[in-house]
Amino acid sequence: MRRLVSSGSPYGPEIGFSRAVRVGDRVLVSGTGPVWPDGSCDPDAEVQARRCLEIIETALTEAGATLADVVRTRMFITTPDAAAGVSRAHGAVFGEIRPAATMIIVAGLLDPRWVVEIEAEARPGSA
Repeated sequence: MRRLVSSGSPYGPEIGFSRAVRVGDRVLVSGTGPVWPDGSCDPDAEVQARRCLEIIETALTEAGATLADVVRTRMFITTPDAAAGVSRAHGAVFGEIRPAATMIIVAGLLDPRWVVEIEAEARPGSA
């Protein structure tokens, strides 16, 4: 059975994606940018990463998982200068959970204000 979790983003139907998809015991959370409800974007990498992780946590909850169930994350950053702040935010959430994690420097993200985008995979009940 396939369960889709929408973020309400206007890009969902346009691009054809879900914030998260649950298939069996896997929850895959799409690349998540630092989107605030009012459309603003803080320029600080750590603040952006915390926002990404908040959105991911909401999607996991809607899919029947928790942050403790996360087994993999991927962090895409646009500059090496963002690594320290993104690492702090990731460590604050996953320091005890310690999923497999990758941080990749990319040329750019969908919104030029974003310096980070994060995706996650969880296995509910694996904590």
